[in-house]
Amino acid sequence: MHRPLVITEDPALLDDLVRIAAAAGAQLDVAHVPAHARPYWSLAPIVAVGADQADTVAAAEPPARDQVVLVTRDPDDPDTWRKCVAVGAQTVVALPVDERLLVDRFADAMEPDPRSGSVICVIGGRGGAGASVLAACLALRASADRLRTLLVDADPLGGGIDALLGHEETPGARWGDLVAREGRINAGALQAALPAFGDLAVLSFHRGDVAAIPPQAMRSVLEAGTRGFDLVVVDLPRHLDPAGTEALTRARTTVMVATADVRGILSAAQVLSEIGKHTADIRAVLRPGAIDHEVALSSLGIPSVGNLPDQPRLTATLNRGELPRLGPRTVLGSLCTSLLHDLLPAS
Repeated sequence: MHRPLVITEDPALLDDLVRIAAAAGAQLDVAHVPAHARPYWSLAPIVAVGADQADTVAAAEPPARDQVVLVTRDPDDPDTWRKCVAVGAQTVVALPVDERLLVDRFADAMEPDPRSGSVICVIGGRGGAGASVLAACLALRASADRLRTLLVDADPLGGGIDALLGHEETPGARWGDLVAREGRINAGALQAALPAFGDLAVLSFHRGDVAAIPPQAMRSVLEAGTRGFDLVVVDLPRHLDPAGTEALTRARTTVMVATADVRGILSAAQVLSEIGKHTADIRAVLRPGAIDHEVALSSLGIPSVGNLPDQPRLTATLNRGELPRLGPRTVLGSLCTSLLHDLLPAS
């Protein structure tokens, strides 16, 4: 992969640009004069021209291209915009004010094939409804269909969705390694850091004491997830924290797993009133109970996207560190296939 190109003779400016590039997970090709930049000019994903070299670069008449920025420390210089036009730059970046903008531009340049993944949140209408199992199975089914999928555990007290998958010992980053992150996370770096099984990557919690996820960390992960994956499935806690709220606001659809009995529907209605403050598209997957499904759905007032019958041997299967089979003829497999078809945009 080609690297961003910087053209400057200003040592202080170069030091800042190297630091900014490192924050974006990028290394630079550096040219102190335009002649040295010629081999890289057309190949670099982005070119940052220091204001000190703008006129010299313009005099060299390099081929026109996009993704050129003029970097200056003096935005009030009346000559800045003339230099911007002369060098063929599309924008001016003034340091230090626009440092975060330049981090994002460098990070974008290092992700040449960004995806446009969808976020689907899954939440239980009450404890034990099976939301985590459905979230895990949905992610597994999607990855089996060759969708690059990220499964995000957003419940610090849920016991770890990696344990549900039977891979709690698999090495890789957990939330504890990411909670201090602010700003952009490179999608490729995130994918490389997480435990992965084929096309499925998993972000869960370490064993032992856990800390709440800062909302800015959830925001960074989901933004990287939608750039680097086709689908991001978030397993939410019923008692929303700021990170769960952050995920809800970014969800294309939220699936609530509700049991069709009196307490199940009453509990689901309370959960629904809370999550409805943060997201619009909420749909139900119903578990069987004493209440007729149509009556249950009418009580909740949201559309159904499927039913999930009881599976007597499911608990034993999970306790062995296994997940149920997800073939097209199985109940869970058929439900997950139907959900993916209904909830994801047509390709």
